[in-house]
Amino acid sequence: MKELKIYSSEYIMNTPMKPIEYCVDGLISQGLFILAGAPKVGKSWLALDMCLSIAKREKVLGKATSCGHAVYLSLEDSLIRLQNRLYELTDDPSDNLHFAIMAESISNGLPEQIEYCRKRFDDLKIVFIDTLQMVRNESESSYGSDYKELSVLKALADKLGIAIVLVHHTRKCADSDPFNMISGSTGLSGCVDGSMVLIESKRGSRTAKLHCVGRDIENAEINLQFDSNLKKWIVTDEPLNCKNKDNIFLAALYVYLKKHIDFCGTASELVNVLKSVSDETFYPNRVTRDLVQNGYTLKKFGIDFQYKRTRNGRLIILHYDCERDSSDSKNGSGVTVNGVHKQYLANP
Repeated sequence: MKELKIYSSEYIMNTPMKPIEYCVDGLISQGLFILAGAPKVGKSWLALDMCLSIAKREKVLGKATSCGHAVYLSLEDSLIRLQNRLYELTDDPSDNLHFAIMAESISNGLPEQIEYCRKRFDDLKIVFIDTLQMVRNESESSYGSDYKELSVLKALADKLGIAIVLVHHTRKCADSDPFNMISGSTGLSGCVDGSMVLIESKRGSRTAKLHCVGRDIENAEINLQFDSNLKKWIVTDEPLNCKNKDNIFLAALYVYLKKHIDFCGTASELVNVLKSVSDETFYPNRVTRDLVQNGYTLKKFGIDFQYKRTRNGRLIILHYDCERDSSDSKNGSGVTVNGVHKQYLANP
């Protein structure tokens, strides 16, 4: 019998983990996703736009993308149709964007084909499979068979550290919960890391709502309009300018340590000293989490941290090393953390 690999809560809470990487910021992370919609609603245009944007590191739906190779399995198209679609979207081919119009089924070689893509393109970020039905093995859909089939692709995405997006159809029957409209059993949505459902407000209106839900993304409803000239879905909502508390905390910590170099104290004491560089309110019970979960970012900014147990509790020990600071903010009065810029003026 193979023993369970057990992790203590101490290990999980205090070990810096590699942060989740996003292909499309806040929308598609590493893992397995479904993009579903009615036939001819325009989901393939959206999928192709996402692929092209990742290949060129351009925004899509107003969201930043991570640059890398993208593979699009366009299994219902011919090369001439792909050529026509690409010319509608761009006149500049990308070396990072690749296509296939034939692929094996999930149980008969598709995972191996995707693994080959990962070996060929070292910085492969995402694979779109358009459509899921073209690579399925099971003719009948049940929770068990759907979950088992997709779990192969889920495990593959996790193993390779990439995103796999399955383009799929919705049912004809409307439902108050858009995710219940995904064709097949709930085993599909139960297995994937996230689901996106594109629902047109009225057939042929070219206005739609993209419903998004996932394990590592916030639930969202994005209002879209299809631009027939650009052949792209355009966000019609005004973007919310939300402050990311993690980023603001890291920015304040960075500015403080650039001036003071070292800190040793409790979480409450750290929150108190950060008042000298920030008007934001931070909470001691969140400090440990923010430090651990952003361990990789701290290293980039030349910050080392550790914990020391004492009789009176746990001490946080921080040290800033200018020589190891590889950030763009090293020589400035402001700081940019994870794309968020903050200008701080420390109190004299």
